[in-house]
Amino acid sequence: MHDLNWFRNNLDAAADRLAQRPYFIDKEQFQSLDTLRRAAVTEAETLKAERNSASMEIGKLKKSGADTTEAQAKVRAMGDRIKELDEKVAEVDEQFRAILTGIPNLPHESVPVGKSAEDNVEVRRSGEPPKFDFTAKPHWDLGVELGVLDMERAAKVTGARFAVYWDLGAKLERALINFMLDTHTREHGYTEVLPPFMVNSASLFGTGQLPKFAEDLFKINETDYWLAPTAEVPVTNLFRDETLEAEELPISLCAYTPCFRSEAGSYGRDVRGIIRQHQFQKVELVKFTTAEQSFDQLELLTSHAENILKKLGLAFRTVCLCTGDMGFSSAKTYDIEVWLPGQNDFKEISSCSNFESFQARRANIRCKAGKGKSEFAHTLNGSGLAVGRTWVAIIENYQQADGSVLVPEALRPYLNAERITPNGRLR
Repeated sequence: MHDLNWFRNNLDAAADRLAQRPYFIDKEQFQSLDTLRRAAVTEAETLKAERNSASMEIGKLKKSGADTTEAQAKVRAMGDRIKELDEKVAEVDEQFRAILTGIPNLPHESVPVGKSAEDNVEVRRSGEPPKFDFTAKPHWDLGVELGVLDMERAAKVTGARFAVYWDLGAKLERALINFMLDTHTREHGYTEVLPPFMVNSASLFGTGQLPKFAEDLFKINETDYWLAPTAEVPVTNLFRDETLEAEELPISLCAYTPCFRSEAGSYGRDVRGIIRQHQFQKVELVKFTTAEQSFDQLELLTSHAENILKKLGLAFRTVCLCTGDMGFSSAKTYDIEVWLPGQNDFKEISSCSNFESFQARRANIRCKAGKGKSEFAHTLNGSGLAVGRTWVAIIENYQQADGSVLVPEALRPYLNAERITPNGRLR
């Protein structure tokens, strides 16, 4: 969501920056509405001043015993016209709100300009991909051979793009969740929260999923409840319609939730395995900051997500998304991509974004220092990490020639195992 007054006064600059995404504003429509609104406001203010003056004159006339019938009729007519004008202003404001709701966030000046993912800029790499003296297998083969991943029974129980984990596969998923939460709370200073897994429409509007991306979501029939697409939604909205004290910021929260997405428009992409599912687990990092803190906090948040991969010994790269590949609500985004040897490619495992005041304006989250005027807070979030994709990365990167998978040392205390070996009972 944007500041209407800022857009009115900086329409050309806003249009130029949005064109980099690319998003094109109908400036003529915007200016036409603005002209109509300004004219209505000016006329209404003029009439209100005239009405006040006329009312005072009527009071004097009454005291002198003069007939005020005609004067009162004029005042009533003024009142009727003022009501019409106020309604017109409210109508135009609603049109402006509808327009602004559909306009994506302005890209920060540090974001590289580009048209697609091909124009994203790699900013760093960490670790070396493993070298095998055998042909690396993808997780959809390894998982079945190990007896820890079952797509066929998931399809029977629910449908396509769902998974069942067995035995150490299920324990590995749980171990990853606990490992991530422990690392972020004990080492990175986050406070853990466990939010609802269903959210209302106001929450989805606040973080920018509604109304534009309704088709990507699952809604509960005959209710205002939706399955949360990410913990970003419930956690960010914990402070909706609240004013935070600036000296308490930044506030850093982390949360585990299952996530539910329809994946509309992604058909044909990552159809094998569990890279792109309707239901998956994620540990999310969310920050509330002042405007002055937010970009330093984006770098810190991104490093926290990267640290999980470092602890697990997984090679990755971090890229800064260009203007043409950014999400709707983001002002700047880093994607962290983990190396998957079974697919001989890097795949996104975390997306870390600064939304500046875009979400806070929609959700009415403010911050205030002392007795000063409150302003909209800045919100940030990032996956810390996507659990299912981390599961995939471990299975593929730690596979052995004998078909087993080594458990990374950092996870062994959680899993109580050093190796995942084939389980013939479930093959």
